[in-house]
Amino acid sequence: MLRRLFHYFKPHRKLFALDLFCAFMVSAVDLAFPLVSRHAMYQMLPNSMYRAFFTLMFCVAFFYLLRSVCYYLMTYLGHSFGVFVEADIRSDMFAHLQQLDFEFYDKNRTGKLMSRLTGDLFEITELAHHGPEDLLISLLTITGSLVFMFAMEWRLALVVALLIPIFLLIVMNRRKNMSEASTEVKQRLAGINADIESSISGMRTSKAFANENVEKDRFSRSNDTYINARKIFFKAMGIFNACQEFFMCIMPVAVITVGGYLIMEGSMNYIDLITFTLFVNAFVTPIRKLSNFAEIFTNGMAGLKRFDEIMRMEPEVKEKPGAGPIRVTDGAIEIDDISFSYNENTEVINHLSLSVTPGETLAIVGHSGGGKTTLCQLVPRFYDVTGGAIRIDGTDIREVTKRSLRENIGIVQQDVFIFADTIFENIRYGRPDATYDEVIQAAKQAEIYDDIMEMPDQFETYVGERGTKLSGGQKQRLSIARIFLKNPKILILDEATSALDTITEERIQKSFDQLSVGRTTMVIAHRLATVRNADRIIVIENGTITESGTHEELLQLDGEYAMLYHTQELGNQA
Repeated sequence: MLRRLFHYFKPHRKLFALDLFCAFMVSAVDLAFPLVSRHAMYQMLPNSMYRAFFTLMFCVAFFYLLRSVCYYLMTYLGHSFGVFVEADIRSDMFAHLQQLDFEFYDKNRTGKLMSRLTGDLFEITELAHHGPEDLLISLLTITGSLVFMFAMEWRLALVVALLIPIFLLIVMNRRKNMSEASTEVKQRLAGINADIESSISGMRTSKAFANENVEKDRFSRSNDTYINARKIFFKAMGIFNACQEFFMCIMPVAVITVGGYLIMEGSMNYIDLITFTLFVNAFVTPIRKLSNFAEIFTNGMAGLKRFDEIMRMEPEVKEKPGAGPIRVTDGAIEIDDISFSYNENTEVINHLSLSVTPGETLAIVGHSGGGKTTLCQLVPRFYDVTGGAIRIDGTDIREVTKRSLRENIGIVQQDVFIFADTIFENIRYGRPDATYDEVIQAAKQAEIYDDIMEMPDQFETYVGERGTKLSGGQKQRLSIARIFLKNPKILILDEATSALDTITEERIQKSFDQLSVGRTTMVIAHRLATVRNADRIIVIENGTITESGTHEELLQLDGEYAMLYHTQELGNQA
């Protein structure tokens, strides 16, 4: 995992090197001060060397000013480095999330994924920035101090050297507890983010049912779980900090105790004891940084572990090595004895075979749960068949890139998603390089142009989160306009007119008829009146085709289709 993190350092290694150089300068100044003070007390003060002494103190003040500049650079450049690393990690993680399949998003909540893209990455950033910086300052200052201490009085230095490993052992032991508690906190935070996202998204539903208290109770339970996890972490951190403070206080006591004994024995003088005390005081910052590093390392590694878990996930729908783009010329679809199941126990598509000729409009009908939508999701490879093959113009779709396949397929899904942007950008999503005039033409074809011109800002009207400022029919027509703009060879319409009134539906149907000319079209419909003019209609039940023919042929067959059609007719008359 650390190797993966260091990979993101490379593009910003100059900034990282400058940050570490500043950390080195800070350590050098901290180490120099006790030595300079010792020299002044041995040479300058006894000999009344006023000029040399005040010149030396002026130089010390200058170097402390330089140290402050280094801290400024460490804060500014170091944090900038951390932000750059965070941005690169987030970019890679978002790109990887885009590669994962529908199945991954079927199993993972949006709020938890958002937590991994924000909170977890912040902890990684803190580790990338403060980790190496704090570790370098601590190691240089402590190691340098011990070297000079042993050079002055090895017995007193040995006391300090024995206390440091004990302190580090306690730090490492408490770090493990903090790591476990930190991981638990992150999991609980991801859970509460998911609950918040779900509650906000469903706010209209909760208000419609007057269930605000239900949502409040659900949030309170998640919040209490998070608080308990946080309390466990704070308890572990409290023990850690208590041990740290004890050792930082006991170290000067040990130095003065042993040093005082050596002075009384005549083995040491006051100047060296004062110098030792200064070195011990110089330990305070590095020891705090070590403890800070332990906390940052704990949190950062927990975030890095969760990041690594995502990056190690592989899409179920994989491209073959060397897969090239598909060339769709006619748009013939051949479905050859395919089977598919979302899990091992339930088979949704069962040995289904079907040929759709170029330019044919095929309607797919049947009861809910029969496999209609699943069949249409297999054509653009949102899922992979577990048996058989799907070919477009004779090419197995598993032999080509997913991107090129989906570029040639236009899909209007049953669950329309509208982005929180303008009308113009939502339509242009169908083809991001489209011109303004092309967007207008697509809006006219989708029968939404007049509605747009009546809006306050027309095509620049902001539609709100998930298109909340639009009616259901307007959302549907907006998604249809995207397909007109995309102008693909193959169309898949999954209940594309389900949210429209009868009059608008008829107008849209005429536009679909025009768009379908020369294109292969698969239409899923529950309202059978909308597919009467389809070239062919198939009935799917339990993942198999039970009936196939034109509208008139299926009525004469007097089977499942005829029963569904007559039932809807009676409903409309009622």
